[in-house]
Parts: sequence; C-alpha cells; structure tokens
Amino acid sequence: MLRRLPAALVLVLALALAGAASEPGLLVTPGEVTATTAGVWVRSDNRGEISIEARQTGGDGAVTGLLRITRRNDSTGKLLLAGLKPATRYAWQVRAAGQTVKGEFVTAPAHDQAARVAFLWSGDLGGAGLCRRVDGGYRIFKTMARQRPDFFLFVGDTVYADRKCDGPGVVPGADFVARTLGQYRDRHRYQREDQPMQEFLRLASVYAIWDDHEVTNDFSGPSEPLMPTGRRAFLEYWPILPPDEEPTRLYRKFRWGKLLEVFILDTRQYRSPNTDLDGPGKTMLGAAQRRWLVDNVSASNAVWKVVVSSVSLSIPTGRPERRDSWSNAGPFGLPLEGGTGFAVERDAILRQLRERGVKNLVFLVADVHHAELIRHRPTPSFAFHEFVAGPLSASLGRPRPLDEGLNPRSLFARGGRQQLRRGHDRARAPQRPADRRGGRGPLHPHDRAGLAQTIHALSRVKEQVSRTPERPCPNAFTQGPFQIRVLELLPRPQVSAHLV
Repeated sequence: MLRRLPAALVLVLALALAGAASEPGLLVTPGEVTATTAGVWVRSDNRGEISIEARQTGGDGAVTGLLRITRRNDSTGKLLLAGLKPATRYAWQVRAAGQTVKGEFVTAPAHDQAARVAFLWSGDLGGAGLCRRVDGGYRIFKTMARQRPDFFLFVGDTVYADRKCDGPGVVPGADFVARTLGQYRDRHRYQREDQPMQEFLRLASVYAIWDDHEVTNDFSGPSEPLMPTGRRAFLEYWPILPPDEEPTRLYRKFRWGKLLEVFILDTRQYRSPNTDLDGPGKTMLGAAQRRWLVDNVSASNAVWKVVVSSVSLSIPTGRPERRDSWSNAGPFGLPLEGGTGFAVERDAILRQLRERGVKNLVFLVADVHHAELIRHRPTPSFAFHEFVAGPLSASLGRPRPLDEGLNPRSLFARGGRQQLRRGHDRARAPQRPADRRGGRGPLHPHDRAGLAQTIHALSRVKEQVSRTPERPCPNAFTQGPFQIRVLELLPRPQVSAHLV
C-alpha cells in the first residue's frame, strides 16, 4: 500500500469552449512550455518575417522574437521564447502581413514550487467519419476552453490521415487517404483550421504525440515505408522542438513544479512488427527510449510521475495475431500463449520501476475510444493507475476485459455499450450504456459537446467501489459520448488522495 500523499488527485472528465473570430491564413499554437521557455508554432500564407511577443499579463516586461516563414515546411515555423518567469501568465500576439493573432499561456512553476496544476488530456480527433462539421466544427474544444487548463496533452491520433473525411454536413477538404507528404500536410492543416480548435489552442499550451493514424492504422515504425513521411508532417504541424542531434525524436519530458513531471513516450517510431511473437527481443520503445524512461522516472523527485503512452497497458487492441497495445491478453483478459503483444517489455519496465521504489505513478492513455480509471496491483507491494480518455471526435468504443496479468481493478468505466467486466477481484459492475434522451436512442456525437464527470478524490472512489461493488460509482455522471479529462493536483487538498 502506498503512503498517504501530500497532494490530492482530482479527476474531471469534461467537454470544451470558444474564443474570438478566426484569422484566416494565420494559425498559431504555443506549446512545450517550461518554467522559463515556450515554443510557438506558426503557419502563415504570407511568407516572410513574423513577429512574436509574449508579455506578462498586467506587466511591462515582454519577450520578443522574429520568425521567417518559407515554403520549405509547408509555410510553418517554430520559435523558442526564452527568459520567461516561472508560474506566470503571458499574453502573446503574433503579427504577419497585417494580420494579428492573440492568446495566452502560463509557464510552469519552479521545480521546488508546490503549486496547483490542472491539465487536460485526450486523443482521437476526426475518426470514423466524425470529422469537422459545417455547423460548429469540433465542438469538444469549446468546453475544453472553459476548463482553463494549464496545458493540454494531445495523446495521439491527432489526425486520421488513413481515413477519408467526407459526407453530408462535413467540411470538405479531407476526402482522401494520405500517401504523399503534401497529402499528410493537407490532413493536418484541415484539422488545425477548425475554428473551435484554433481558439482552444490560443488559450492553453499543448504537448502533442502521435499514434498510428498520423501514418496508417496500427503501424510499426521501421517496417512502415510511409512512417518518415507521416513523421515529417507531424513534426511540421506541432510546436515540438527535438534536440539538434536527434531531429526526429518525439519522446521527451517536462516538469511542472514540485508536484508533477510528465514523460511522453513515442510508441510507434521504434517498435517491432506487431506480428512478431512477444518475447525479450520484442520492443515498443526501442532500447534507448526504454532506458531513458526507466532512468528518468526513477530519478524524478516530483510527487506525481505521469507517463503518457498513446496505447493502453492493459486493454488489448488489434487482432490476436497482431496486437497493437502493450497487452498480450485474449478477449477475456487472460494472457495468451504465443501472443503478439508487448507485455514482456511492459512488465520488465514495471519491474524496474518497482525495484527502484517509484511511487505515485500514473499512466495516461487514449486510443481505445472510451473512458476508464484503472488501478493495477501487479504485486502486493506495488500499485499504480492507468487513466484512459477519448475520443475527442471519433466512434465511441466500449470498455472490455482488462489484462489480468496486471491484477487490475476498474474504478470507473464509460463507453458506448453495456458491458459486463470481470476483474481479479470479481467486483466489477456492469457499465451503463451511453446516455439516451427521451427514448430516442444514443445521442449523436454532435448533439453534445462531451462527457462531463467528476470524481473528487481517489480515496473516495476506492471506498465507494469497495463498499458497493454491485453498482457503478455513485459520483459518476455522464452526458454524452465525447470524453476529455482534467487532472488537478493540489499541494494542500481538503481530502488527501490515498492510492491503493
């Protein structure tokens, strides 16, 4: 059992908001923010010099920079603003050829500052025909904006470049499957031109990572010929700033004060073919990234260590002959002999973290198109949590049996179909189906902006589930298929979180 912690974990599943009118031809996104720096991504139809300014809200000090836009990277560019102050809200503006776009972001607290942090994460945007709507676009971002997060973790499937987006009521421009660099760029631009998305990205900094649909479904990096092309477009369209010595590196970490350190994994670029049998030689991360993960999580002195993995640790995806997630389990959660998952590497990583005494470990994932809060206890002395969120706009999935090898317990699950779940303790309850109104059947994804749910402390969730295993958690309130989560960390909470 883990010790009582000085920070509370408040989980909020929510929806999104809006802003000012869009500036055609000029797109701006701040991201990769630290205590003293911030990246700024820009795309402009007007090539030439662009001025960027960030000024403390209500203050006089400003940090400025100039960025030159050319055709080389599809008229996109990035600039790193340095010399910022920790835990400070900045108002920024970008000017290009008579156009001005404004927004704001907040810098991270200093490493020794135990300041509140609230952030959102989710993934899966524009899949299964649920593309930009003529009548409002991706409405989920409107509710997300109302949450006023410190930052947003975009956990993969930022585009569905391998699927057409067309049909009645859909904004035209994505009715093709991407195969060339120009087509991949077009699919990213199609997403970023969505007005609610633009407005949200002007109000909160972003850290984005890819999953499979930025290239093609369930791809394994080295064996996929389209991977370099999809990777280039992805890097061009997000404010990711890889090191000069590794210009294609996507895995990275950032610190947010004393309470939080985030480790973002690249689960695609280095992975073995999904069809390979699981074993010591099969890898999702590659040797270098795996060492980086174990060493950095173990060395972190942040209260919470949050690992971002685009694919789930415990929910099997793909077909048995070519599993796509970490799990090696079959349809009932039992490990398969001759399985094709990545469980050997997963379990080796978890074993190393346990042996090094890592506490307060949380994995954030997307990909499976439903919401779930899972506690894993692979050994009596080691427990951690896996939080699942999504989709932003894609077909709604359903909870399914979890990998019994991790000794899981689902504390909350929400999807599109009623499903009986079996856990190690046999205490999982049937899940209610997606909300219905007036007997008209499931809500259309565009009828509601998203799923709204609050769980006020993990200790309370644990207590409710253990006391009333036959019923869903009484604090669960759901209002539609879209899902987004907010994690809030507080240095002095009213209720301490007791992770078990």
